[in-house]
Amino acid sequence: MGLFRAASPEGLRDAPLTYAEVGATRAPELPPGYRPGGWTEVVGTGRETFERVAAAILDWAPQRSAGLRVRATGPAGEVGTVVVLTAGLPRLGYDIPCRVVWASTAGDERGFAYGTLPGHPESGEECFTVRLTDSGDVVVTIRVFSRLATPAARAVPPVSWAAQRLATARYRSALRRAARDR
Repeated sequence: MGLFRAASPEGLRDAPLTYAEVGATRAPELPPGYRPGGWTEVVGTGRETFERVAAAILDWAPQRSAGLRVRATGPAGEVGTVVVLTAGLPRLGYDIPCRVVWASTAGDERGFAYGTLPGHPESGEECFTVRLTDSGDVVVTIRVFSRLATPAARAVPPVSWAAQRLATARYRSALRRAARDR
């Protein structure tokens, strides 16, 4: 993984996740020993807005809007899908491999979470969900728990955490845009 190599999503199908707390982004409390993060916001109202945001989440729109190249073995809404996100140029970028660990593609709450695979600069899980409340509000949530995993990431923690904050800010912007765009 990493610089000058393109990780193959197909080649990572059987790779182990790099953390034990699989699915913990669904729990009320995130696991100890990780840096937690989260954001929840009402981005609009109504079924039409909900459907647009759900489609954006399940089509990797937040990741693409963050400037990441997305190569996946399947859809975000399918457990087991391996996705390699590449930051930077295809051959000069950094590969960030993940696997979808849970997904919800029906009903009034939709989204997915992916967990980290070997080569990811962090170890942990991140989820993206949208919920249509009984009052018609469209509520988007991003939750993450992670710790630095690679020597490069651990060498410059402030840069690593800043990169994560920047990506999350771009994810948020993409989901707000999906709610507004018709």
